[in-house]
Amino acid sequence: MSLTYESPGRAALHLARAASLAPSPHNSQPWSFVEEGHDHGFEVHLDGGRRMILTDPGGREAAIACGAALFNVRLAVRLLGFRPAVDLLPEPGNSGYLAHVAYAAYAPADPDEALLARALPHRHTHRGPFGPTPVPDTLLDELADDARAEGAVLRVVDEPDRLRQLAHLVRTGEDIHRADSGHAAELARCVGPHGIPRELCSHHPDGTLLAGRDYLGLAWYHTRRPQRWSPRTGTVAVLSSRYDSRQDWLRSGQALQRVLLRAASHDVMAAFHTQPLELPALRAQMRTDLMGGLFPQVVLRLGRAVGMGSTPRRAPIELLGRW
Repeated sequence: MSLTYESPGRAALHLARAASLAPSPHNSQPWSFVEEGHDHGFEVHLDGGRRMILTDPGGREAAIACGAALFNVRLAVRLLGFRPAVDLLPEPGNSGYLAHVAYAAYAPADPDEALLARALPHRHTHRGPFGPTPVPDTLLDELADDARAEGAVLRVVDEPDRLRQLAHLVRTGEDIHRADSGHAAELARCVGPHGIPRELCSHHPDGTLLAGRDYLGLAWYHTRRPQRWSPRTGTVAVLSSRYDSRQDWLRSGQALQRVLLRAASHDVMAAFHTQPLELPALRAQMRTDLMGGLFPQVVLRLGRAVGMGSTPRRAPIELLGRW
């Protein structure tokens, strides 16, 4: 199998282009895709060479990112007028082969699917404070329904004591990461023309209630933490799953992307704060103390983005292989 070739099918390019717009840890884009030829099927694979080894040693976050890409593939198939037939982990002995998507019965996309599809190019990860306008409760209810439809649970964390506890866990995880020179170097390598543009990392990482990633080492140069503007933190939520298998990671990724696209269709974007989920002890504490036994998969803030910008993506032709 080759990862590039000269004449992919139009449908495969359409699917790869949509899939490439999914979020991923620090814009690592840990995926590749395979066209089976003549647009008969489409495969989603984990590109292990693009995984964040120190940040995500077990590959959980990379699998969630690929699950988000898979949701985009499903949506793109619907726009072609077919129902997607999805088989998760079709080869048990091949952990990198995450999903196979085939074209099932003909059925035009419905208005809701078209709405989510229109949000695909507009969804961006936000870094830093949000604008002061709150996210409507009605939208938060819709987002919870979207997560539930994909087999996950989205819970808003707004009770003050629980929010302080979550903020403490995020701060603890971020402090551990900042003190680890290997992790700091891995994070710094994500900044640049093929990763996260430098200008998108310019906000002080401690400018909201939840500590952010310190891509540029700003905390070292400005040791006094700025005021945490809680209205500019946005709405804090946690996406969780009942179990924690590889299939659950993929389902969580699909739920995440459905939530993000619904939010983006209302001009609401997300910022991610998954530091405590990358440290087993902190994740276990969060599961027990805050999630009632559910497995936390993603911690995010939702709000109206101010000065948002996009991150570069690899061209679809670079992502496609063929049998």
